[in-house]
Amino acid sequence: MTTFEEIYNFYSPQIFRVCLGYTNDPDQAKDLVQETFIAVWKGLPGFRNQSHISTWIFRIATNHCLRAIEVAKRMPSAELPFNLAETWEESKEEKLIFLYRCIAELDETDRIIISLELEGLPQAEIALVVGLSSGNIRVKIHRIKEKLSQKFKAHGQFR
Repeated sequence: MTTFEEIYNFYSPQIFRVCLGYTNDPDQAKDLVQETFIAVWKGLPGFRNQSHISTWIFRIATNHCLRAIEVAKRMPSAELPFNLAETWEESKEEKLIFLYRCIAELDETDRIIISLELEGLPQAEIALVVGLSSGNIRVKIHRIKEKLSQKFKAHGQFR
């Protein structure tokens, strides 16, 4: 049996990146990771291994992210000026930031799918998390990658 600490240490970095893909806000992503693992800790005794534990954890995380997005939609907010055409230095960190901004612009289902794909989850598990067929996931991943690729090309990120 794996301990909660082992589960947390293994999955928390991946869950953070998934949450960051949803929120594009590191602080909110950290909060969502905490909420996710509180739910995991509470639910672990009842987990019956009917799916992979990773599928279960990612499903909990995506549910928390979706709820946070719904709450954010209802809350008034001021938009900060954001110019995608800024000059970017050639660093991996900046490209990653740009990637997460592009992912944040996708619709909710596409954000879930690409975030889980980037975390290396098998497409069959992504299908279980999202509730779509494996074939549909394969097509969606291809289309999402095309959208992201176009955004990178349009903003001079591929050289």
